Order: sequence, then C-alpha cells, then structure tokens
Amino acid sequence: MRSELVVDVTPSHISTALLEDGRLVVLQKETRDVSFAVGNLYIAKVKKLMPGLNAAFVNVGYEKDAFLHYLDLGSQFSTYSQFIGNALSDTHQVPNLSNTALLPDIDKHGTISDVLSLGQKLIVQVAKEPISSKGPRLTTEISFTGRFLVLTPFSNKISVSQKIKSAEEKYRLRQTIESIRPKNFGVIVRTSAEGKKVAELNSELKTLVRYWEESLAKAQSLDAPALIYEEESRAVSVIRDIFSPSFENIFVNDAGVYEQIFNYVSLIANNRSDIVKLYADDVPIFDHFNITKQIKTSFGKTVSFKSGAYLIIESTEALHVIDVNSGNRSKNSDSQESNALDVNLRAADEIARQLRLRDMGGIIVIDFIDMSKSEHRQALYEHMRTAMAGDRARHNILPLSKFGLMQITRQRVRPALDIVTSESCPSCHGKGEVQPSLLFTDVLKDKIDYLVNNLKISKFKMYVHPFVDAYIKRGLISDYLRWRKEYGFGFKIIPNQSLAYLEYRVFDLKGNEIDIKEEKDTSSSEGKKESRRKSQQDE
Repeated sequence: MRSELVVDVTPSHISTALLEDGRLVVLQKETRDVSFAVGNLYIAKVKKLMPGLNAAFVNVGYEKDAFLHYLDLGSQFSTYSQFIGNALSDTHQVPNLSNTALLPDIDKHGTISDVLSLGQKLIVQVAKEPISSKGPRLTTEISFTGRFLVLTPFSNKISVSQKIKSAEEKYRLRQTIESIRPKNFGVIVRTSAEGKKVAELNSELKTLVRYWEESLAKAQSLDAPALIYEEESRAVSVIRDIFSPSFENIFVNDAGVYEQIFNYVSLIANNRSDIVKLYADDVPIFDHFNITKQIKTSFGKTVSFKSGAYLIIESTEALHVIDVNSGNRSKNSDSQESNALDVNLRAADEIARQLRLRDMGGIIVIDFIDMSKSEHRQALYEHMRTAMAGDRARHNILPLSKFGLMQITRQRVRPALDIVTSESCPSCHGKGEVQPSLLFTDVLKDKIDYLVNNLKISKFKMYVHPFVDAYIKRGLISDYLRWRKEYGFGFKIIPNQSLAYLEYRVFDLKGNEIDIKEEKDTSSSEGKKESRRKSQQDE
C-alpha cells in the first residue's frame, strides 16, 4: 500500500491528510495556536473537590475547569505528590528523581479528598482534549512519547509492545532498556523500536529525560496555571505515530513546517529524509492532490459509496448512528440475501474509513441491511474486525444483535472532525437573493482595478471557483489575458475547489489575505446603514 502525507499550512490552521493509494483515510485539522492538546503539560491548581464523583476540578487556564478523576492519579501518586511539592517549594535547584525513594502505592479504592486539597499545585497532562461543553480531562501519570520509547516518571516498570512477536527480540529490548534507563523512570518500548541499536534507543531516552527536566524547571519558574511542555506540531506527531517504510512522499506547503518535518524524519530515518518535499505551486495543495474533492464527498450527513449504496450518519455528543442503505444499486444476483451481504460488506469498509477519517469516538451503532442467515451475519462481523484492524484508536466490536444492529466503542481523545460540506451563498448570505451571476466577471474586474489603481497593489493572487476560472480563461483572447494586459502581469487568478461558486479571495505574495469586500458584498450592510442613519439623527 502506497502512503503519502499532505500537510496544508494556512495562517490560521494546519491540516494533515493521510492518503493510502491516493484515497483519503485520515484528516486532522487544528488551529495554529491550539492549546490543551493531548500530551501537553501544565502546572495547575486544584479548584474544587467533588467527593461524589471521586474527582477534582483543576484550573489549567481553560475557560472551563479540567477534570481529574481519582483513578487518573496513578498508583505512584504518593511519590509524585511529595516530589512535586518539594520541587515547587524550593525553586533554587531542580531535584533529581533518581535520588528519590519511591513510596508505597495509593489505595486504588481511595477517595479524592484523602490525597488532594484545595489550592494544591500539580503538574498535570492532558489525556483528552476539550469536547463540546466539557473541559479537558487530565492525568498525573505523566509520559513523554518518542519514536521508539515512551518515558514514564515515578515508575521502574519496563513494557514491550505486544506487536513485537519475537520472544528473543522482546528479551533483547527489555535487557537493553534495563541497562540504560535512569532509576525511577519507567519505559514503554514501542513497536518501531524492533531491531534498533542501543545507541539509537539511548539517544532518544536521554532526549525524553531532558524534556522531563526542562518541564520541571519551567514549572518552578512559573505560577499556576501555565503551560510547561507542549507536544510537537500535529503534523510531526502524526509522522511519529504512523511513519513506516511504505511512506513514499510527505508534501508540505510551508517552509517552516517543512523544516520541522524534514529534521524529524532525518532524525528517525536519515536515509528517508528525501521523501519530505516542499510544495511551492500556486494551486492549493489539497486541490492538487484531489483531497478537497474527497473531503466534500466524504463528510456530511449522506456518504455514497460503490454501486449507488450510501450511508446516513447522525451524531450526538455521546452516540453516533449509521444507517446503511442499498439505494438504487443494480442487482447482481437474484438473491436478496446475497445482495444484502454484498452491500453490507462494502459498507463495512466505508464505515471503518469514516471512523478514522472523522475520528469518531464513543458509542457507534450501525444499522446494517437485514440478513437472515447466521453465517452471513458472522461473515460481516469478521469483515468489520478485519477492516478496523489498522485503526490505531482502541476499539471494541460486538456481533450483530437480534435486531441487526452492530455496536462499536472507539477511543475518543479529541473532538470528532465535523466539516460542513454545504456552501453558504457568498452573495446573499442566506437572504435568498443573489446578484446576477453573469455580472460576476465585471465584479472581479472592478476588484482588480481597485487593487491596482486605488490600493497600488500590483502583485497578488486571486482565488476563484474552478468554473469561474475556466470561464474567464476560455478562448485565445480571454478576459484573463485582456485584464493582465490592462492591469499588468503581476497578478494571477487561480482556481480553488474549496470556494463557493461566486466567492473569491485575494492574497498578497506573503500569503496575507487582502479584504476588499464592500458593504454591498456583506450581509450586514443594511445594519451598518441603519446605524449610520441613527448616528446622524442623534447629531
């Protein structure tokens, strides 16, 4: 399977798309100033104890207090609490965890008020990002994730990935880590560590220990709440988790992010750094790789797949419901049962993709087309398990119930990706009336004239819908050619599939958007006119 990663960097967002044989399977989108991402460390303060929930609400700086359950404190919380308390009370030196004596484990059936107090300062890690109306979920079982290893302070346990099948290799890795790890630091050996040399593992282990020491030093110098350690950018973390020899290309359209990814790939696979490539074309990177079109067809309430069949996907905060429909699918067999099985198997493949693509978590209930034969229901169950075998999120699949429903639980650590595929009218903004589309070319020409002659901006990029782009560039002597002769050759008009039909956007050569919309182009123009009239009357 050919895997490619495409990273689209804009001034406000970073979007990461994973393609397998050209098909979109993972899409992640985040704002560039994202906070409270999974893995981030904060120095925080206990705000409220909730004995009924056996949990505490903690102030980490988010608009809603974060949630810390007793079971997320970890068995070594006594050692953690004493060590962190000493470190924050004496800020003259960073204490060495290896010189600390580990205390007995806390009672797993204890209560939150036995171990925490109001106003107590903690170092916490985000385990689950804010979702809907809920704040982040926290843990004090801190971990630092690398390519080959995961470092866990306040522990001496060594765990080796179960995906490493060779007992001999497991023993080698366990003995290697035991010989190089610092005291009171546990280590989880990841699957990617298989076959790696001691020098590589030791180098990464030292880096992870340094992250811990730097975070502790930062906590001593800052007052709660404050961020003390931030996970790598989403693009780098995706590569860290899924990088494999099957990766053929990693395309990035931003020089800064390109350098981050290039340096990381050079670190973990020096002989593969040439797969990281800087995309510099004017055509939007997602359009070039046919990702925009796949996004528009893969999101929304209705998702079509092969032979006319389709899915209906409805979501609430705690539950996702998927209905499988055969649609106007042509019958390949006279047997209704065979047709139902065929549609269900194809639907299972698409559902497995949708769960990864939208990062849907919690409870998923699937209403497949009814099948009467038990062997067909069993075949569908086994097929769904196979289709979701490559899903990295923890999940559990139950066989079909007597009502023909399949239930799946899937790990949820961040909000499900919800992309609206319907387009808002850029001309009427929902009022129901639009300017004549035939005059849209005159509007574009006026905007170019305004930019060149009024704002004195001769070099810029104007993005329009592909249909509009094709219209103004048709013929030997096109409107586009005439405009460039009249206003100079410093500007370009470029198609962008993400825009609505009569929508346009203008950027300077540095990538900054130029806002040239007039009052008549916005939905609030009447409101502004009314405000002006009122001001004039008051005067």
